[in-house]
Formats: sequence, C-alpha cells, structure tokens
Amino acid sequence: MATVKTRYKRAVLIFFLSALIGGAVFSRLHDQTRAEKRNTAIAPIPVKVSPIQHGPIELRRMFSGTLAPTAQFVAAPKVSGRIETLYVDLADPVIRGQEVAKLDDDEYVQAVAQARADLAVANANLEQAGSALEIADRELSRVVTLQRRGVASESQLDVMRTGQLQKKAALAVAKTQKTKAEAFLETAIIKFGYTRVTADWVGGGTGKRVVAERHVDQGSTVSANAPLLTIVELNPITGVIFITEKDYTRLKNNQSVELTTDAFPGETFLGHITRIAPVFNQATRQARVEMTIENPAHRLKPGMFIRAAVVLDRVSDAVIVPEQALTQRSDRSGVFLLTKGSKKVQWREVATGIRQGDWVQVTGSDLSGDVVILGQQLLSDGAPVTLFEADTPHEPHEGAAE
Repeated sequence: MATVKTRYKRAVLIFFLSALIGGAVFSRLHDQTRAEKRNTAIAPIPVKVSPIQHGPIELRRMFSGTLAPTAQFVAAPKVSGRIETLYVDLADPVIRGQEVAKLDDDEYVQAVAQARADLAVANANLEQAGSALEIADRELSRVVTLQRRGVASESQLDVMRTGQLQKKAALAVAKTQKTKAEAFLETAIIKFGYTRVTADWVGGGTGKRVVAERHVDQGSTVSANAPLLTIVELNPITGVIFITEKDYTRLKNNQSVELTTDAFPGETFLGHITRIAPVFNQATRQARVEMTIENPAHRLKPGMFIRAAVVLDRVSDAVIVPEQALTQRSDRSGVFLLTKGSKKVQWREVATGIRQGDWVQVTGSDLSGDVVILGQQLLSDGAPVTLFEADTPHEPHEGAAE
C-alpha cells in the first residue's frame, strides 16, 4: 500500500516539473520571436531607385484605319451600245478630258445624217413658203389697185387677203419646222458625241489620275450610265480612322499625324487631319476622321491598312517618373522619395497626368531626388532602406533632361 502512494506522489511531481519546464521553454521562445521581429522592423529594406526626370512628355494615341482615294470618278457612257475600243486599262494614268473608251457609233452616225436631211427639207419648205408669201403680197397689191379703179370687186380683194394670210401662216409653220429640225440635228450630234467616253471629272487635284478598276471588257454591250472604269486620285491620298468620344475633343484640323503600314515596315509617312465628322455613328458611337498624306510616288494605295499616331497633348516641362514607382497607400497614389545622402524614404502623394510608354507625368510638392521602383511594397514613410548592390541607373525618358 505504501508503494502505491509513493508511486503516485512521484508521478505528480514529475507532472509539475514537466509543466514548469514547458512554460519556461515557451516563454523563452516567445521572447526570442519578439526580439527577432523587433530586429527585422528596424533592419534596412533593400530597394531599387530611379532618378526623377524633367522634360517634355506627350500623350500619343495609335489608331487603326485604312487608306482611301482622295477623289474617285466613274467613267460611264450616257448612251447604250457596244464598246468598240477601250483606250486605257488597269493602272494606266489618265488626264482630265482624255478619251478613255469609244462605243460603236454606226447608229448615231445614221441619226445625224437623217437629222441633217430633215433640216435640209425644212430649209426648202421655208424657202418655198417665203416665195409663196411674196407672190401673195404682189397679187394682193395688184387687186387693191384694180379695186380702186373700179375694175376689181370687193370679193376679189377679200380672196387675195385671205390667200396672203394663209401664206403667212405657212411661212410661220416652215420656220418652226426648221427650228425643230435644227434641234433634232443638235440632239443627234450630242448623242453621237456620247459614243466617245471621256474622263471629265470636276474639282481640284493634279489633273492626273490612275485607273483603279476596269468593270467591262472591250466588245461588251453596255447600257446608258453603266460603269466602265473607276479612276482615282492617289496624290495626295486620304487616310480614314474612327475615334471615340474620349479622344474626339483632343483632335483638330491641321493636326500632324504619323502613319505606318505593313507594306513598308519601319517607314513613317507624314500627314495632317483635314476633316472631322460633326456627328457620331449611332451604331458604333465613333466619328470619322480624314487625313491627307502626300503620295507623289503613288507608293501608298487605297485599301491599305494603316496605323496613325496622333499627339493629343504635350507638356514641355514635366516631372516624369517610371510608372512602376507609383504606389497605393490608403487609396491614395504616391511615390517613395530618397534624397541624396539620406538613408530613409519619404512618402509623397502625387497626381498623375500624361502617360507615355513606361513613364508618367506626376505633380506634387517637394518632388526631387530618386524614386523607389522596386521594393516599395514593404515601405512606409520614414522607413530605412539600402540600395541593391547591382543597382544601375534607370534608362532615361526620351527627351527628358537628366
């Protein structure tokens, strides 16, 4: 019985000793953890910095679009007929007023000949009517003289007067028929001229264009106003883009544009904005913008895909930092500054402006020195920092003063 009690006392003692030792170990580990945290909080944080730069910065927008001819003229006959000759073909140059096609004109030649013959008949009828009136006038004069002498009766005088009036009416009809025949002849001549199709476009330009498309072949029979050739103006050429409301108010006429196309990689073409649509398309909510591009060698062609770079805004002397320097703290945007000779960073709230590539314009107070671009997630205002040993100067913003 005594042995059991002894064993019980020994077990209780061992339990209390184990609890005491465990508590001491836990307290020691807790104190050690707190010390490590304190040491970590005051240790400098490695960061990478970039100098704040000053200089110009631009807000550029890149728009996709297509090229279109500055002017387009469709050559078409005003009369129907068979195409006898096409004088130009695809890609041929054409000057204003040049004859580009000829229709079979046999029918129209015959119509002119018929109209000339009808005019000749009308002239003969007019001459005959004039002669008849002249005879009637002489006969009336003679009867009047005889009536005064009492030789001719009053009824004979009335007959002569009636005959004279009839001859005057016949002369008037003959004159009208001649006028009609002249009009028919003029119409026949005009229609005959329509068998020669000319490139008589109106408007400005160089007076020299290019055949962009041939719609028919030689020998085909066409109706009046059927398109034969499409003739376009290629110098200058027009670029067309569509913009949203966001950028609409920033564009204006004569604004410079730089264009690139896949047909000429690495090459830039210069142009300027010439027209901005005053309304937006209801379906796309976009407005049409047209640009004029000089194209003396006709290298640019209608239908080509283009990318148009437009400078929407520019600040000549801006404070510029890398975009990666921007940091959010309590829903506010700012940067961590590191002045020369300092070992601690300072938080500065900033407002952002124009963004160009990886750079951004910022405004705020006391912005000088370097900004932290790597490691700022661990920083707070006044935190000690150390620079990466392999830290190298950040590539300067193009056009900014170092």
